[in-house]
Amino acid sequence: MTMASETLVRVRSENGVTTITLNHPERRNSLSMAMLEALSDVFTRIAGDDETRVVVLAAAGNVFCAGHDLREMREQFGSHDFQLRLFQQCSKVMQQIVNLPKPVIARVAGVATAAGCQLVASCDLAVAEQGARFATPGVNIGLFCSTPMVALSRNVTRKHAMEMLLTGELIDAARAEQMGLINRAVEAEALDETVYRMAATIAGKSGHTLRIGKEAFYRQLEMPLDQAYDYTAGVMAGNVQANDAQEGISAFLDKRDPTWKHE
Repeated sequence: MTMASETLVRVRSENGVTTITLNHPERRNSLSMAMLEALSDVFTRIAGDDETRVVVLAAAGNVFCAGHDLREMREQFGSHDFQLRLFQQCSKVMQQIVNLPKPVIARVAGVATAAGCQLVASCDLAVAEQGARFATPGVNIGLFCSTPMVALSRNVTRKHAMEMLLTGELIDAARAEQMGLINRAVEAEALDETVYRMAATIAGKSGHTLRIGKEAFYRQLEMPLDQAYDYTAGVMAGNVQANDAQEGISAFLDKRDPTWKHE
């Protein structure tokens, strides 16, 4: 990572949990090209880091992420090439999260709007403080949230997604939990405890098993029912051959704790 990237994104690792923090609060942690490139670099590095088993995505300041940097976009109004590269880079980062062989938990404090809401929806799990707010408000400024729609529509029902996309209105954390955009809405003082307890629970599992399971989850979602069962039957049969699966089954039958080798 460059010095600029390290300024925009902070990374801290402990006990198998790596926390990635968006660190540009003065610009509401907006997804500028530089921020997106920094995030992409971090996810690329973490994908090959055997010590990391769970990722927490957080943000500095009182806004989780306000979406794309509109000032940057306005400066480039005359460049269709830049706008296309910006949205393609954003799409790349969102897919990196989904394809990352580690679970990603969004820790949401403050507002997550437009591509910021997309960022939350792209994570595998999300926990938000009760004061958090979410929206896809592009329609309010004449720019429909078409790329955020991809992640949003894969996490909530069609009518809930369309309501957010067509009205552009903010919803609170309780409503976001009810819709399935986030897993839990908690008191602000309980946010870190909840997030890192969840992360620690997951980090205590076999990293190899988590990698297999996350990949299979997203792949089977796009398949017809019969193909999904055929695919996952093969996944499980292969999973049984792994050292950790055999250790876990034996430990359960022997009434002892498993010792994972993450392979």
